[in-house]
Amino acid sequence: MKVDQIYTGCLAQGAYYIESKGEVAIIDPLREVEPYITRAEKEGAKIKYIFETHFHADFVSGHVTLSELTAAPIVFGPTANPLFEAIIAEDGQEFKLGDVIIKVLHTPGHTMESATFLLKDKNGKDYAIFSGDTLFLGDVGRPDLAQKSDITQDDLAGYLYDSLRTKIMPLANDVIVYPGHGAGSACGKNMMKETVDTLGNQKKMNYALREDMTKAEFVKEVTDGLAPPPSYFPLNVKMNKEGYDNIDTVIEKGTKALNPDEFETVANTVEALVLDVRHQNDFIKGHIPRSIFIGLDGGFAPWVGALIKDTKQPILLVTDPGMEEEAVIRLSRVGFDNTLGYLNGGFESWKNEGKEFDTISSISAETFKSRLEAETLHVFDVRKDTEYISEHIDSAKNASLEFINEHLSEIPKDEPFYVHCAGGYRSVIAASILKSRGYHNLIDIAGGMKAIREAGVPLTNYVCPSTLKK
Repeated sequence: MKVDQIYTGCLAQGAYYIESKGEVAIIDPLREVEPYITRAEKEGAKIKYIFETHFHADFVSGHVTLSELTAAPIVFGPTANPLFEAIIAEDGQEFKLGDVIIKVLHTPGHTMESATFLLKDKNGKDYAIFSGDTLFLGDVGRPDLAQKSDITQDDLAGYLYDSLRTKIMPLANDVIVYPGHGAGSACGKNMMKETVDTLGNQKKMNYALREDMTKAEFVKEVTDGLAPPPSYFPLNVKMNKEGYDNIDTVIEKGTKALNPDEFETVANTVEALVLDVRHQNDFIKGHIPRSIFIGLDGGFAPWVGALIKDTKQPILLVTDPGMEEEAVIRLSRVGFDNTLGYLNGGFESWKNEGKEFDTISSISAETFKSRLEAETLHVFDVRKDTEYISEHIDSAKNASLEFINEHLSEIPKDEPFYVHCAGGYRSVIAASILKSRGYHNLIDIAGGMKAIREAGVPLTNYVCPSTLKK
């Protein structure tokens, strides 16, 4: 028996490859499925089942395409109602894979169809659970994403409490926990950086698995401090439930090379968003006016979903040469399939044609310190509120990136203002959004809070994030 976690850091998502006696099961595959097929073929194995823990909200799974290419059936837990052919398993139903068994445990709470898959070894011993968004390491799945007119987040939290205590906590302490996500995912609020653990350790340290916890206490703690879910989540659920275009079709459309004139014409004709995915330092030095920066080197896919929101938005790409397909694939992982092409030759071709371009003013933390000592400055910290509360420049206002549009009335248009984040990635995203809305008097503080701290800029007293209300 082989069990491999295939972890994608950009999405903080874990897919799983399980093989026994030449038969393979894939759990929660990514949109680009060729690597799973290639690996199975290389090992002389056949993909027999595709298991989906639930209808995912934060990414588009590869289940539909993988099933079409391999003829392997898709397996959901009870109450799932996809609009394509699938096995809707019963609670406790078992699926044989070579010498091992995968048992379906219906664990509603994150969503009503959520299932945990229990892997039993060849001797019938419980070996591991693939818990999807039911149980994370250090946390549990948020219960607010599947609310309906007849079911509230408190109802879902109550279901989750029962699922954990009747289906998961009775399992042996040595059972391995393979979660659907890790730290950085918007599907939970307190996840560990580790991606594999034992159930016994989770029983000791996961706040949601306290033995003496009442259902009322659980509901309160699990629902407390939940940030609003990103706007694209329901659109991803719809795609995972109803189906979607083959990724090869998406890649073919999205990797159409456009010269600068063609690029400009398409942008103006269909009101396409120009998305620049290069490094932030390159974007600062020069970019197409009104383009939005979200670099591939950072938390690309989640920020695309949080800030662009409409998965049908036409997109044109500015990339480093050779990164066009990578950008299209990573957009498709979160359901953004309407990429119409990319700027052939990259930003340099735009400049070489003599077309207008814009820049961002950026200064070092040392220069910022000197200016701050000499005069009163408008400073906006675009980190999350918890980061801001933990430690910030005393005079700075918090304008968290994901809610930047809600802070526009606070930002001056007639005098300079400064923006920063933790390291320089998010502040340039914020700067690009603000410039696209006509705020051209901004100045980026290079290196963010790390550089600011090292420069000795006066900060508020540090508060450990672990002591802050989640």
